[in-house]
Amino acid sequence: MSISKEDVRSSLESVKLPESGESIVTRGLVSEIVIAGGRVYFAITAPSDKADSYESLRVEAELVVAKLDGVESVRASLTAEHTPGAKTSVPTNKVGASRNPSRSTSGKAAGGGRSTQAIIIEGVKHIVAVASGKGGVGKSTTAANLALAFHANGQACAVLDADIYGPSMPRLFGIKGRPGPGLGGKLKPMSGYDISVMSMGFLVDEDMPMIWRGPMVISALTQMLREVDWGKLDVLVVDMPPGTGDAQLTMAQQVPLAGAIIVSTPQDLALIDARKGLAMFNKVGVPVLGIIENMSTFICPHCSEESHIFGHGGARLEADKLGVPFLGEIALDMVIRIGSDEGNPIVAADKDSVHAKAYLNIAAQIWTTLEAHSDRTDAIPRLVIED
Repeated sequence: MSISKEDVRSSLESVKLPESGESIVTRGLVSEIVIAGGRVYFAITAPSDKADSYESLRVEAELVVAKLDGVESVRASLTAEHTPGAKTSVPTNKVGASRNPSRSTSGKAAGGGRSTQAIIIEGVKHIVAVASGKGGVGKSTTAANLALAFHANGQACAVLDADIYGPSMPRLFGIKGRPGPGLGGKLKPMSGYDISVMSMGFLVDEDMPMIWRGPMVISALTQMLREVDWGKLDVLVVDMPPGTGDAQLTMAQQVPLAGAIIVSTPQDLALIDARKGLAMFNKVGVPVLGIIENMSTFICPHCSEESHIFGHGGARLEADKLGVPFLGEIALDMVIRIGSDEGNPIVAADKDSVHAKAYLNIAAQIWTTLEAHSDRTDAIPRLVIED
């Protein structure tokens, strides 16, 4: 029996707010409902100062929907509605209700080496992580343009936006809407510029912050990997969250990554954090495919003078020092920034531009390495850091 959004919404009418007795539906707290086969996804908006008390509502909502005929699993999330001056309280979100709990997979939070519970994605040849040690270095812009460059170079490519707290891919690819059902009850990814894209940004409103803790984030990432109809791919580009926390570590341990790319700006502060990201991948045995220096050079549009706002060459020196490939430089340019904000990435907007050619060249290098060592990942350069 198929389930409809109205069925879900009607069932949620029975979930009442403790302070007023109003239904969460009547109060307008239930977001857009997404149904893929027997899987149901929705979010509940919670005032940031009452997030702890709303956790019981989230659990109740999952249990109510799970009772509907045709429902295999339910995943409800809490999103925060900011109250000025209020202290944010973050609930501990549990794994969603399911009639087949064995299908849920949560990640390990610690330990070295790859997890034995690897997430296998059928039809995907190579999974490549684009990472950074810190935010603000242009990692997501780089990931989007690299995916477009792979596509332009002839590889079938898709993008997974693994940044649950700050998803950027919907904006970068200019995609709006919600994913629909795909083959085998899986979610069908959204599409932009002939690239399949999956992001938490498609499931919640852009201005709604996610207030999940680690286990819920890992579960969501696992579902977006395993329960999305990716089709046949040469490369799945994973835009990793910035930093080296639980989500990044679990992804590195459980996902069979062919390699990782580190994005950094040239200055010393960014390189310190980039080195931490490199060290994390090394500790879990993920090959480091190389370093990209972003925002490397600025050419004044008025006088054509070259300036090194964030320094220059630092990432190349760090790559040489650590013995990993230096993949190339990407300039700091208004054209890249404007295109990213408008959902028109430079590789799609102007394939013949000098900036697009830089991305195309980097993608070609990565593909050559992936194919040359597809059966010999031990031959891909690995980072070794001496204490």
